[in-house]
Amino acid sequence: MVEVQFRFRDDEVVADPAVTVDAFGEQTNAAAVRIEPGDDARALLPHLERLKLVEVNFPAFTDGRGYSSARILREAGYAGELRAVGDIGVDQLSHLKRCGFDAIAPEVELDPAEAETAFAVWPQVYQATGDNRKPIWALRHGK
Repeated sequence: MVEVQFRFRDDEVVADPAVTVDAFGEQTNAAAVRIEPGDDARALLPHLERLKLVEVNFPAFTDGRGYSSARILREAGYAGELRAVGDIGVDQLSHLKRCGFDAIAPEVELDPAEAETAFAVWPQVYQATGDNRKPIWALRHGK
């Protein structure tokens, strides 16, 4: 298991082993699942209440399919831990958080000072986000 380096939740860290999306449907006691590139996150939508942890694997920094998985789950109401794992660079951090990831476990530990800068790079956003920031248009119009 890769260590979580950044976590933006106050609840207890989920230590349950994550099973594959295919195996999850067959295991009624599983509470953690790992989405690989090519897996369809929508297969988990009927089970969101049961899930405590969804790990989304980024096997290469050039593979952005995990961002879509995160948005699908968050927009469907998933409130459990959403953890990005794998080949994650500091330049991806703000985008991961913006899509709704609240835990990040990179393969290689990232420099904490660079990460702090990356998380603060865009304090305002134009579109709706998974991290509950209001878009700049909503702030401008007092919404």
